[in-house]
Amino acid sequence: MPSPVSADHPAAQPPGRGSVEALITQTRRLKGDVDAVRRDTGSDGADPEERWQRALYDLALHQLDDLGVHLAQLRDGPEAPHSDPAEPVETPAGPGGSLLSRVGSAEWNLLTDEATWSGELYQILGLAPTASALTLDELPSLVLEEDRPKLTAMVTDCLVDGTPIDGEFRIVRPDASVRTVHMMGEPVLGADGSTTSMWAVLRDVSELRRCRRTVHETHDSLQRHRRQERTEHRIAAELQEAVLPPWRGSLRLPHQGPCTLDLAARRLTASTTTPLGGDWYDALELSDGETLLSVGDLTGHGVAVATGMATLLGAVRGMALAGTQPGELLGMLNQLLDATVQPALGSAVCCRYRPASRTLVWAQAGHPAPLLYRDGTGCVLNAPDGVLLGATSGAVYGEAEATLEPGDLLLLHTDGVVPGHSSADAVDRLLGLAPRFAAARSAQDCVRTVVEEFGGTGREDDACVLVAKVTA
Repeated sequence: MPSPVSADHPAAQPPGRGSVEALITQTRRLKGDVDAVRRDTGSDGADPEERWQRALYDLALHQLDDLGVHLAQLRDGPEAPHSDPAEPVETPAGPGGSLLSRVGSAEWNLLTDEATWSGELYQILGLAPTASALTLDELPSLVLEEDRPKLTAMVTDCLVDGTPIDGEFRIVRPDASVRTVHMMGEPVLGADGSTTSMWAVLRDVSELRRCRRTVHETHDSLQRHRRQERTEHRIAAELQEAVLPPWRGSLRLPHQGPCTLDLAARRLTASTTTPLGGDWYDALELSDGETLLSVGDLTGHGVAVATGMATLLGAVRGMALAGTQPGELLGMLNQLLDATVQPALGSAVCCRYRPASRTLVWAQAGHPAPLLYRDGTGCVLNAPDGVLLGATSGAVYGEAEATLEPGDLLLLHTDGVVPGHSSADAVDRLLGLAPRFAAARSAQDCVRTVVEEFGGTGREDDACVLVAKVTA
């Protein structure tokens, strides 16, 4: 098709072949870099954010592919031979496995009512190369019925008002497939200034639109997922605040009797966006003057786990008030988890402190043993037998006893209190705080020491720490 004279300005001359070749090389290099990053993404489809990122990479690769094809056409110039429409050339598959979009051209002569199409336009519209080029009056017969008014308005504005065409419509091919076509064109003026013809470039943008829809849909899915995560996090936090003792300041027992234990506890929250877990701590003054101390962790994260944690903590308190001893109490908790509709695993330490004899009776279910600090040194209490809660039916949990002395300090904690370290290393580091604990004036000072040492950034999971200092 000869270069038209636009209603606004003459057609611009194409850039030199060398400069276009340099652009093609840059495009290929950029495509390779993007594709390498895309392959490293390795999304399994489970994370909405990864799906959204991968969709953006696919869209970028598709557009770079199209850019390379268009630059090649610009390099070869209008005189380069078109591919034979009878033998369509399969361009390399894009990220979605589909063929790249083609670009075709057309000119409609208003004086002779003739139409001239390039071979690529026949391929885009799915017509045989031997078919006659459709006139402007016949072209709407290929367009989806609901898009015909859009095409008619674009052509009318172009021919009557000289408005350039720049819009999209959908066509229905003879094989019943629907494709989206982007059309750009301008009127061509004669010597007397009247419109003599119209030229246009048509491009199949179906795959490009599909990629953009995928990006939009995955972005919406990601936003919904994040809103759901925020809601679940808020509900879980509210539930934990409702059932756990105050996490700031010392834990206050309700009765005003002689103070035998100085208590303090703290939840160390994750610095990442990980949903809240099922960690808990508790201190409860019992009717016989004894004190229940417990920490535990239910596996998992989110509202369901926080609800399960609240259920377990309520059961612990109820059984302790009924006089159930630590070993038997853990056995009943195990039965409770075993009977739940959704299987779950948990770990716990349950202690009963008897102030009259300063005796600590305790049991554990697959949980780190309490740490005892005395005279500036620390040790791990010898743990009785006990498996994870919910691991096996009918499990029996042993008990152990320890006699405490005034000034002794007991530290109970959940896994992960020392981030980035194994359980053994975490215990060693906690025992290493013994000199600082010895210099501390209160249980709250000891908790503050733990927070200063291990509560900074980089924590990937929640943890709890509870300190009990024998005062009399």
